[in-house]
Amino acid sequence: MIEVIDSHTAGEPTRCVLSGGPHLGLGSMADRLEKLRSKHDIYRRAILSEPRGSDVLVGALLLEPVDPAAAAGVIFFNNAGYLGMCGHGMIGVAATLAYLGRIGVGEHLFETPVGQVRASLAENGDVTVGNVDAYRHRAHVQVEIPGHGVLYGDVAWGGNWFFLIEEHPFCLCLDRVDQLTEFTWKVRQALAANRITGADGAEIDHIELFSPAIDPRNHSRNFVLCPGKAYDRSPCGTGTSAKMACLAAAGKLSPGQQWRQEGILGTVFTGSILRDGDRIIPFIRGSAHVTAVSSLIFQEADPFRDGIPAPAGLKA
Repeated sequence: MIEVIDSHTAGEPTRCVLSGGPHLGLGSMADRLEKLRSKHDIYRRAILSEPRGSDVLVGALLLEPVDPAAAAGVIFFNNAGYLGMCGHGMIGVAATLAYLGRIGVGEHLFETPVGQVRASLAENGDVTVGNVDAYRHRAHVQVEIPGHGVLYGDVAWGGNWFFLIEEHPFCLCLDRVDQLTEFTWKVRQALAANRITGADGAEIDHIELFSPAIDPRNHSRNFVLCPGKAYDRSPCGTGTSAKMACLAAAGKLSPGQQWRQEGILGTVFTGSILRDGDRIIPFIRGSAHVTAVSSLIFQEADPFRDGIPAPAGLKA
């Protein structure tokens, strides 16, 4: 039996694993992620895959932190593998811990596999995440997409690796999701085929399209394809971090200036950056709502006890 709490952040679900997960030792979150990946990946599949979960669900395994000042350690994962950080997921984690009475209003430290982040809980329940450093790795990178010709995008880090495309022929509308998913999946495949990567050869596993916002109060609208071929229902916290890093590198976003990022559902994350020398520290504000408190049960006779395997080709 595994105890979980589900929530959604701007429409994107998070499943926090409170207890019943594997013992991963007391090393760093990066070390524990590798142990989870190499020795206990069955837990990820069983928790998130059908019939208990879905392709869009993101897991957050809550762990004892290394630093006693931290509220928790967190490992994020999805239907295809593991995430370095997850902005919507961290907002969901903070909202879940507040629901349980484990944290209160104020700032809280969390450990992730890619570094420490901070989450500030406001009186109204909003959460502001101070993310890991973000940066633009390469600008205006050319890639040819079969059936679509040559397009250009930026490669940026916001806690995960992104390829960000501003100029494209698509309407970022909910009724075009199938078309957008097909196109962005082709982009990801083209990046891999052309050996276009993040730093140190890291795979770019998130594709982000932008267009003008529908709501005039917002600055931009996005569509984000996640590693397991599911699209992000929220405006994507790490994607918004990557976007702001690109804007800052281009001299289009100043420290403290707000950036309102609209997602495919019309929900919004409010972002800003802080500069510390050459470092760009992104901040993302949003809210999450708890939707279920559950016990996941694993019966020996269940033929899908360990989850239904993902289709071939969806390995992160």
